[in-house]
Amino acid sequence: MPSSLPSRLTLEPRPQVIFLDAVGTLFGVRGSVGEIYGSIARSFGVATDAALLNQAFFQSFKAASRMAFPGVPPAQIPQKEYAWWESIAYQAFAQVGAIEQFTNFQEFFSVLYNYFKTAEPWFVYDEVRQALDYWQREGITLGVLSNFDSRLYPVLDVLGLADYFASVTISTEVGAAKPEVAVFQAALAKHGVSADHAWHIGDSFQEDYEGAKKAGIRAFWLKRD
Repeated sequence: MPSSLPSRLTLEPRPQVIFLDAVGTLFGVRGSVGEIYGSIARSFGVATDAALLNQAFFQSFKAASRMAFPGVPPAQIPQKEYAWWESIAYQAFAQVGAIEQFTNFQEFFSVLYNYFKTAEPWFVYDEVRQALDYWQREGITLGVLSNFDSRLYPVLDVLGLADYFASVTISTEVGAAKPEVAVFQAALAKHGVSADHAWHIGDSFQEDYEGAKKAGIRAFWLKRD
């Protein structure tokens, strides 16, 4: 399996559009989520063990339902996204026995949530811009297809990636999350192309690789270390 974006693979038929996952594919978290959560918590007088907090976060994250809100009016989606993440953060801090240290968890979480809209917690993988530049020169349309939330728009912008992409499709706006076929179909519809003229690249075997294959899209699993 590839460990970096397969920009120069010679494949037939030539794709009309390449969809890419966001977190873990285009960009990653600096350090760990536990380190970031713990650092911001310290500014609120809360002491935690970063490694234990990181473990608790991922346990809460994996136990949560996928972030999609079918039937919810678009104007209410940001509020739903916020509440979804707040619940995960609360559970993570509760699991490590730190929740009672907060005098105002809601105030802390607002700072934490907005921090992830900035460039500070993210880094772009080394080969990403080279691959995107190559595909653009080849005249291939690019799109982002992600289970992230609406903060993805400002994050792509501040990381200097937004201009590469003709579309951004996120699960919360579609009402379906990868590996569900519906979210892939929504992305295809934006470009008016059939599944057999598209690629999808992502770091999750189940959500990206298996999901795209089920939708009839040529899939690549980006197995990062």
